[in-house]
Amino acid sequence: MGSQQKDATSSSSSSSSFSHFCSSALRAKTLEPSFNSTSGQGLIRRLGVLDLLLLGVGASIGVTISFILAGASCVLNALCYAELASRFPAVVGGAYLYAYTAFNEITAFLVFMQLMLDYHIGAATIARSLASYVATIFELIPGLKGNIPAWFGQGGQEFFGGTLSINILAPVLVALLTIILCRGVGESSAVNLFMTATKVVIVIFVIIVGAFKVDVDNWSPFAPNGFKEILTGATVVFFAYVGFDAVANSAEESKRPQRDLPIGILGSLLICVALYVGVCLVITGMVPYNLLGEDAPLAEAFTSKGLKYVSILISIGAVAGLTTTLLVGLYVQSRLYLGLGRDGLLPSIFAKVHPKRHTPIHSQIWVGIVAAVLGGLFNVHVLSHILSVGSLTGYSVVAACVVTLRWKNRTGNQVCSKYTSTWCEGVICLVIVACCGFATGVLYRFSASFIFMIVAVVIAIIACAALFCRQAYSDPPGFSCPGVPVVPSVCIFFNIFLFAQLHHEAWIRFVILSLISVGIYAFYGQYHANPSSDATIIYHRAPEEDVH
Repeated sequence: MGSQQKDATSSSSSSSSFSHFCSSALRAKTLEPSFNSTSGQGLIRRLGVLDLLLLGVGASIGVTISFILAGASCVLNALCYAELASRFPAVVGGAYLYAYTAFNEITAFLVFMQLMLDYHIGAATIARSLASYVATIFELIPGLKGNIPAWFGQGGQEFFGGTLSINILAPVLVALLTIILCRGVGESSAVNLFMTATKVVIVIFVIIVGAFKVDVDNWSPFAPNGFKEILTGATVVFFAYVGFDAVANSAEESKRPQRDLPIGILGSLLICVALYVGVCLVITGMVPYNLLGEDAPLAEAFTSKGLKYVSILISIGAVAGLTTTLLVGLYVQSRLYLGLGRDGLLPSIFAKVHPKRHTPIHSQIWVGIVAAVLGGLFNVHVLSHILSVGSLTGYSVVAACVVTLRWKNRTGNQVCSKYTSTWCEGVICLVIVACCGFATGVLYRFSASFIFMIVAVVIAIIACAALFCRQAYSDPPGFSCPGVPVVPSVCIFFNIFLFAQLHHEAWIRFVILSLISVGIYAFYGQYHANPSSDATIIYHRAPEEDVH
């Protein structure tokens, strides 16, 4: 009898725990109809439209067809980001915030984890590259040429078969940038302004000078490795366009977020596409693609043409470019941690904002420590092939958010069986579009019959048509993404198609990190998160009067 009662109690406890997990995971952040300024714990609004443009450009500038394809995909994604950034102008959060409001808590946390790993690995990789370029500039000093040890900044001193790779300069540079970011957004914005202006001027100069050395015969054949390799290249360079995500995460610090955020997102992306394509055309026109070096192809191309002074400028531009990329990357990470700290999904220490500096000091120091440790002790370049996973999946979720939030605005707070079934039907259609994108990508990658790819595309088109015909849509306040639901559906399809072209280790990373994320949420997040708590800062909708 006692054993039966114990079993019943255990079963009831397990059922209660699972029920609590489901109710927590599926709750969403509510969208308040009013716009209020944040409390004293908020950040300060100092960024104008020029600062936002430079923020996006600073995070991005670092073949040709690969950049065009990745850029075209990112333009569509940027349209989705621009609408949501205009809709949520009050507080930081980016893709995490959008997923939290449009879907649920567990989806938002998964998006955060996937994006954050990309940012952590990316920051450490950039820190190592920056250290290498700074060491190269040091070698211009006569007494130091050839005397700088590998452990200082040139690659790194390897131990234990390459498991450890000591690089002293990388964490020092991360520490300096972290100090600048902790001092306030005004100081970091000034540094970003100077460095971004420097690198853009140098890139334009390189394009102009290199254009006179172009041999058009080097562009034939234009796609020597075939279209499949172009798509693979597009997935690799996709991470080069993450600048507009940085702009979206600066919402709380923008002076006029509704007007300036869409301009910053779309403007910075278009500038980067133009500069990337220009550089690619010049470098492949100057030197045959098979003769380009791997470490510093641009500098080597100009050196081979007798333009050594341009190579020095390129090294200076690389330092400026990598500095701004690392600066903005660290900035974005701290704002994402700030958002989760406020919502309780991470410890509250991440939510603390310095009362005078108006910066999330603890979050900023934490991301600096992570980047410094990874960049100083490990050769993270070997992990570059698993980058873009978080970006591609995160951008796909953002595109889906645009569609679902349009439904919510039309139906209001209506809760009934019909609304629920209609909402679920729409989500199923979005999932079908994503699955078809992945299936098409896998079939193309492994050279399957073209008929199967056509079938997958047709199914995606039918799902998109169902979204168009079966759902009612409303126009949001502020910037509006054109062609909803077609444009977001194309975003999802192409993003997941590119995801299918990634290295298989990237797929494994996605699955393993997702499982780890669910575990962290199950043991911590579900018990501490409370999106409706008075202690959290509400993410307010854009005010109607500021739209025009």
